[in-house]
Amino acid sequence: MTTHKELKAKFWEALDKERTAMLGCSGVYPKPMTAQVEEGNGPMWFFTARENDLAEATTRKPQQGLLLFTSKGHDLFATVGGSLRQDNDRKVIDRLWNPFVAAWYTGKDDPKLRLLRFDPDTAEIWQNSSSLLAGIKMLVGIDPKNDYQDDVAKVRMGKG
Repeated sequence: MTTHKELKAKFWEALDKERTAMLGCSGVYPKPMTAQVEEGNGPMWFFTARENDLAEATTRKPQQGLLLFTSKGHDLFATVGGSLRQDNDRKVIDRLWNPFVAAWYTGKDDPKLRLLRFDPDTAEIWQNSSSLLAGIKMLVGIDPKNDYQDDVAKVRMGKG
């Protein structure tokens, strides 16, 4: 049996390790983005270009954001809602800057550079238990649903 707290911790660990998620907001289809997470509980940071639909949507005001995540092994899935806004604070840019980000820009002062901040609010997290095992159980007449009822959680995100 997996607790809500454990599923939440697994999400943060997987996102920090794998970093790629689909990020969207009101009027903007989710697109693959690279997340940087500090302290394992948000906010999430995304470097992008001024011309990106997400950057344009957040130019004037914060938006309701949506992050979709699937771990590489497909053993964890999450849908996360929260506030998405631009936060071009130079101290944060300096702190998060790395060679992978630098490859996309002419430097930290590149006029196209934008930093998005996603403050997660709520999430639904699913842990994918072995579908092969579920199939075998069904073949022998065992209902697999009881084994997996604790593998999904609606959780509050952020600190705590």
